[in-house]
Amino acid sequence: MRRRLPLSALRAFEAAARHGSFKHAARELAVTPTAVSHQIRALEALTGMPLFGRQARKVALTEAGAQLYPVLRAGFDAFEAALERLARTRRRARVTISATSAFTTKWLVPRAAGFHRLHPGIDLQLHASDEPVDLAGSEVDIAIRYGRGPYPGLVAEAMFTDWFAPVANPALGIASPADLDKAPLIHFEWRRPLPLNPTWQVWFAQAGRFAAESAAQLRFSDEGHAIQAAVAGQGIALLSLALVREELSAGHLVQPFGPSIAGHTYHLVMPEGGARDPAAAAAAEWLRAEAIKADGGNSGAPAS
Repeated sequence: MRRRLPLSALRAFEAAARHGSFKHAARELAVTPTAVSHQIRALEALTGMPLFGRQARKVALTEAGAQLYPVLRAGFDAFEAALERLARTRRRARVTISATSAFTTKWLVPRAAGFHRLHPGIDLQLHASDEPVDLAGSEVDIAIRYGRGPYPGLVAEAMFTDWFAPVANPALGIASPADLDKAPLIHFEWRRPLPLNPTWQVWFAQAGRFAAESAAQLRFSDEGHAIQAAVAGQGIALLSLALVREELSAGHLVQPFGPSIAGHTYHLVMPEGGARDPAAAAAAEWLRAEAIKADGGNSGAPAS
């Protein structure tokens, strides 16, 4: 069957009806208002009925035009949606993961190549932010939240509990708690001061020791900067063992003594309803597997 649809005229009619103006329709279609008027007149000649009532500054649909417009609008909407779906299938899949700057740099980035090997067809975008992102109102698919929760309106599952211990550049010669007065104590300020935050004060209490009031202090507002300062030999830092794993393995830092103290828990967080698409589901499964591989699922925990 051969279709004989005046597509140009129908498109001009739909735009004019939607805008209520030949002028605005012409601007959308990149033609002149006269060209739109000619297309409408051709369609009216085909139907044998007037489709618009011409007024001084606008046009209004006649009864016939009001019957035709919703059918055309639905049809053009369906065309647009189908074309968008086809375009999406041609585009590469992408998943965005948001986490703190320190976790992104020290935990996600070293593992990103592994994700690409597993899923070469998915682009991984890492969004570093120390402020929680709104998963419902952004393009972020997954967030890594650090804390006790709960996270209302979100799907959250625990990845692993963090552990903190004193670490230092081996050049400082720190071998036992008695050496803590040989170099400044490096602190980083927690964004939310909570009693359970792993701080030097908590460490000294669990170690059964007293901090020297005269001990030098070096403070940072960013955890990543505290890590860099420790690597540079500027002092002894109480740091996340999960985030300094590479530095410990390479010998840039050592953990000379304990105890290790528990921090908070890293949570894998997604919008209500779970993964938005297969790419996000694949990334979530990859994060679960990486969390399990990190020290048997208890990343940075002290040896028993």
